[in-house]
Amino acid sequence: MIITPYKIRVLVPPQDNLLDALFASKLKLRDGDILAISSKVVSIHEGRSVPVATITKEELVQKEADLYFETDRSRYQRRLFTIARGMLVGAAGIDESNANGHYILYPERPFESAKRLRRQCVRHYGLKQLGFIITDSVSIPLRRGAIGSALAWDGLDPLRDYRGTTDIFGRVFQMETANLIDALAASAVLCMGEGREQMPAAVIRGAKNIVFRNRSRKKDQLIVTPEDDLFAPLLFIDRSWQGGQRSKIKK
Repeated sequence: MIITPYKIRVLVPPQDNLLDALFASKLKLRDGDILAISSKVVSIHEGRSVPVATITKEELVQKEADLYFETDRSRYQRRLFTIARGMLVGAAGIDESNANGHYILYPERPFESAKRLRRQCVRHYGLKQLGFIITDSVSIPLRRGAIGSALAWDGLDPLRDYRGTTDIFGRVFQMETANLIDALAASAVLCMGEGREQMPAAVIRGAKNIVFRNRSRKKDQLIVTPEDDLFAPLLFIDRSWQGGQRSKIKK
């Protein structure tokens, strides 16, 4: 597998054209590639930027979160923990870095964004088969630092299902599925960088065990609700999670 990051011109909030910047860059795509794009530049493309002088971040977080959990400010460095767009993230994914005095929000409907941008890239580059991932950097429990994750995707299956196959000793897998989409996103973000590299796009070529689809399966193939999550006893028992303004999840 080869991952090639691409530098594009700076996209300036509150809104700028990502596709113009991509198509004017040295980005090259061919059939069977997977294009990973940072959620931040997708959001700027869609005008999902709010001047910092117009609202407090805490107010904005509560508007953008599906669920949020408020901690004791004196005990914890982070005040609000949130679930947004199917992910457990800090501050509902709102970012101020490389934002020129704006808060950059998540795309309004990231899966629709992924589908639309993928189709436009397929058309522009004359492709038949292309995977598309919108990435973000998140922190995970019991680890320092950020790691890339898939906010949304289109054109490929996110999982590889091993159930019903056997291991090297002939034992049948009962539960095993591999999360391909987050592994791909983490690899791409590693190459794209987290600072001022100005490389929000990366092409993944030659990835193994990828199933491409012109019509992707539903996102709930990968994303689970809080109640069904493996770590639900740690996250939701005796926790005062509150519904944000985007909430479609009952406590």
